[in-house]
Amino acid sequence: MTQQDPAQQAASQAAHQDDAARGDAGATISALLDRWADGIRRRDLEHIAAQFTPDALFQGFDPEPSFGRDAVSAYYGKQPAGLTAEYRLIRTSEPADGVALGYAAVTFHRPDRPVNVHLTVVAVRTEDGWLISHYHVSRIR
Repeated sequence: MTQQDPAQQAASQAAHQDDAARGDAGATISALLDRWADGIRRRDLEHIAAQFTPDALFQGFDPEPSFGRDAVSAYYGKQPAGLTAEYRLIRTSEPADGVALGYAAVTFHRPDRPVNVHLTVVAVRTEDGWLISHYHVSRIR
């Protein structure tokens, strides 16, 4: 994994602080998924993993869930080059202070074909801003 330069780190921290200041679940989830999708587009594994809590539960298409940022990075590291993700929020809520839920329709654009999924994320407010603590996709057939 590579280190962020100071300018990238400051921009990331400012984005996290802006999300927390809004207090709006839709804005919070959108900001997180925007950063996640940007990391996928750039194939920046560290950036993708940084959107998750250190102990995040991650359920992609693998048969078993994985846990933590290293697992998130490894999962996206085995995805094909050129992968992008587009999402549309279907529903968001803030069931408790410091917790935001998001449910989205996502299309992963692979080089060979698009893959449509539903994505559920649970985001929590941390010292570092809003981060994904639970991520689960379900393929739409």
